[in-house]
Amino acid sequence: MKRESELDLGRFTEPALFILVSLADGPKHGYAMIEDIRKLAGATLGAGTLYGALARLERLGHIEALASHDRRVPYRLTGTGRALLESHLEGLRRLTATGIRRLARA
Repeated sequence: MKRESELDLGRFTEPALFILVSLADGPKHGYAMIEDIRKLAGATLGAGTLYGALARLERLGHIEALASHDRRVPYRLTGTGRALLESHLEGLRRLTATGIRRLARA
């Protein structure tokens, strides 16, 4: 059985994945993540969705808030967050490769 902190991103699966990918190249605050996610995935996260997913990811230890010099709080990936992202992306890579092969045979 998978443990919540290891594999399950819960009901925020897609937003959480977007956030982890956004943070993979370095710390960002909320608005910067929203813009990055819009550019990389074509998805617009609302503030409630973003901050709900951030809270969950932080509670699970996948991201951490950094010291802020203004009201914008930057977040960064933790080691466990990076490992989770790598594992999740590898699973998506296998799924994508299988889907492409099956479509080619059909």
